[in-house]
Amino acid sequence: MEQRKAQRVVFERGYAAHMMAIDGTWRRACTMEDVSDTGAKLTIDGSIEGLRLTEFFLLLSSTGLAYRRCQLAWVNGDQVGVSFLKQGERKKRPQT
Repeated sequence: MEQRKAQRVVFERGYAAHMMAIDGTWRRACTMEDVSDTGAKLTIDGSIEGLRLTEFFLLLSSTGLAYRRCQLAWVNGDQVGVSFLKQGERKKRPQT
């Protein structure tokens, strides 16, 4: 059943991006598979084991000038779903 709150745009070949810790301690290459106003689905290059994914930046440009602050929504293998956070906002994690 579809649970998305906003319509998604799917990229045919994906969009190259990077994930980076809020404090800059780690960075991972990823491919954005789809995106909406509220979140995105990413395929991560390399392991996410041991990374603090509570909040992080999704860097959309090589210079880092275009970015979104994110919170992890779900993990499925090398793919993750992220929710975009607005300034001053921190969403509650869903109960499982």
